[in-house]
Amino acid sequence: MLYLAIAAGVCWAVGWPQLPWPMLHEPVGMAVFFAGGAPILWAFRLFRLSGINLDPLSEQSRVLATDGPYRFSRNPMYVGLVVVALGVAIWVGSWPMLAAPIAVFATVNFVHIPFEEHKLADEFGEAFTAYAARVRRWL
Repeated sequence: MLYLAIAAGVCWAVGWPQLPWPMLHEPVGMAVFFAGGAPILWAFRLFRLSGINLDPLSEQSRVLATDGPYRFSRNPMYVGLVVVALGVAIWVGSWPMLAAPIAVFATVNFVHIPFEEHKLADEFGEAFTAYAARVRRWL
């Protein structure tokens, strides 16, 4: 969560400018934060039960996850991570914090996911191609 730390540093430097809805930022932020944790936990549980390795750099034989949250998104853990970062940003209530979930999304979308999708395509071939055609990258 480096981006959250950087955004917090910016907020501190500029005096923590507040979001326009000061009375709602804490309960809304908490709700968004915990909602973002749900797909992460669901996907993590599926990986553990299926024996799928969580490390995308691992050379171990893996299983292509297509059940559970992977029926709705090819990247439910990343969806959850972006939502968690958004929840923290809202919870803190300072508008510069909103840069953090945008940075998380950009990094994941343009760096991590292309690397992982290339690796999955190499490892699973047509099975991954068919899955990718059927299920969206995000939602």
